[in-house]
Amino acid sequence: MLQIAGIYLHILSSFWLVQSAFQQDFSNLQPRYHCMITYIKGSIAELTPTEVVIEAAGVGYSIAISLNTFAALQGKESARVYVTEVIREDAHLLFGFYSKQERTLFEALTSVNGIGGQTARMVLSAFSPAELTEIIQGEQTAMLKSVKGIGPKAAARIVLDLRDKIGNLLSTGTLDVAPTAGGAIAAADKQVAEEAISALSILGFQPAAVRKVIGNILKAEPGLDVQQLIKRGLKEIK
Repeated sequence: MLQIAGIYLHILSSFWLVQSAFQQDFSNLQPRYHCMITYIKGSIAELTPTEVVIEAAGVGYSIAISLNTFAALQGKESARVYVTEVIREDAHLLFGFYSKQERTLFEALTSVNGIGGQTARMVLSAFSPAELTEIIQGEQTAMLKSVKGIGPKAAARIVLDLRDKIGNLLSTGTLDVAPTAGGAIAAADKQVAEEAISALSILGFQPAAVRKVIGNILKAEPGLDVQQLIKRGLKEIK
């Protein structure tokens, strides 16, 4: 009897160990990003600033999009949307992009620890692919921090992890973006831009819109002080 009881306890303890390891493995699972579907081409059934429904072969695909992709799709009856699949335990999501460049940057962003699909989409809604490329290469963490969900540590991690990767993507032609007008914001204007963005955001303007306007102003007229920049921003923000 004692021998049988010992065997039973050994089997039971082994089961507990396996179960514990199994649960631990699955608790650490991160969302998996796949490109089994490269793009979806069809008619635009629905379009909002955050989602497009593409109907292809009688099937409607709900695809999460950035504001840049939304702007590119407006007024179109049909489109080709490049996609990245995100597979989680509780969901199977599609993120869509009007250009391959935006998709490449999305996949780069989501490779950074702590940056998920929704946060990456927020970043891509705030900046065009060319702007984001310049921000990362120019180590403009202040610009990244102005995006909702991106704190100082996350901004620094994005720059640290992606600066060289973006350079490699550009050199190999995998990422091909045209430089923005006037290039990146000069280093001397970064602090001025951050103060102006903060002030205008407090006044109730949308941070993403403010950021783009301030960036364009400084690229066209570098060297403005904070007061001048805020006044110009108030005139140009819609």
